[in-house]
This record gives sequence, C-alpha cells and structure tokens, in this order.
Amino acid sequence: MVASIGQPAPEFTVKAYDRTQDGKDTQFRDVSLSDFKGKWVCLFFYPLDFTFVCPTEIVAFNKALDEFDDRNCVVMTASTDSVYSHKGWCDSHDDLKKLRYLMLADTTHELSRKFGVLKDDAGIAYRGVFIIDPNGVIRWLAIHDLGVGRNVDEVIRVLDALQTDKLCPCNWKKGEKTIN
Repeated sequence: MVASIGQPAPEFTVKAYDRTQDGKDTQFRDVSLSDFKGKWVCLFFYPLDFTFVCPTEIVAFNKALDEFDDRNCVVMTASTDSVYSHKGWCDSHDDLKKLRYLMLADTTHELSRKFGVLKDDAGIAYRGVFIIDPNGVIRWLAIHDLGVGRNVDEVIRVLDALQTDKLCPCNWKKGEKTIN
C-alpha cells in the first residue's frame, strides 16, 4: 500500500533522533505513528543529511513549530539516514542544534516506500510532505523533486484550511470567509 489522500496513513515504527527542548540532551527512541493519535501530524521527508537545501527546510519548520503546536499538530521529519547521522548533523550545524522535533531514521527505506517518496535508484527520499488528521487519515500531500525546498507558510495555510472542515477557495488564508 502506498499513501494516498483520504486513506489511513501507513502505520510505522522507526528509530528516531529526539533532541530535548534545550538541545543539549539527546536520545534515540522508537516512534510509531499511533503515538500521535488524536493530533494532527505533519510528516515531511527530505533526501539526505549534510546537504544544502535540506537544512533550510528543517530550520524553517523548526522556526514555525509554535504555529504547528497552536494547531495541535506534531511535526516530524524523515530521511533514509540513520539516527547517528541525524545526531552528527545536528551537532555540527549551528541552526540544527536548536531542533525541537523528531527526526525519523528510515534506514530500511520501508517508510519512504510506504509513503511513495522513495527514489529507488539513489536510496533516498524525494521531498514529500503529508498532513495526517487526528484519526490517522492523510488529508493532504505534496511530493516534488530534490532541488527545490518547500514553503512552510503554505503547509500551515493548508493545515488551517483542513482544520476548518469547510470549502476554502484558492489562496484562502486563516480568518477569511469559506465557501458555504
């Protein structure tokens, strides 16, 4: 099964790198999607640690984390790197030392495959972002090529629209009228 709109998100359990709020203590732990039942989840995939575009996205999501928290939405990121690579990258990159959300390690490529973002010939993930509702259903997804970073404001805009549970016109923003 590959992830698709309106369907339950594929269940998973993977190792994750988890920095505490102060960024000093680290831990590796198992994380399952079911751990977040009752919350919105924003899961985004990126190609590789120690690259150029990826940290710009990871930092941008981190800077917007309070906005996601205000919307009862957990943010997690994933790549095919190991938890040790995630830790090494965060320890060596000033902006990533401040990371406040989970980095999933998809070393078996099973998670990337289930979500339909695996670039098989390279063993890495395309840039994919998935918004999963509190019942575990995928409500929105976007997958694109390796070289272009995402717009975090657009992800938040879509999350806001989904949370209205109403029809939202093109370019709709939170606080604007929905369609009846």
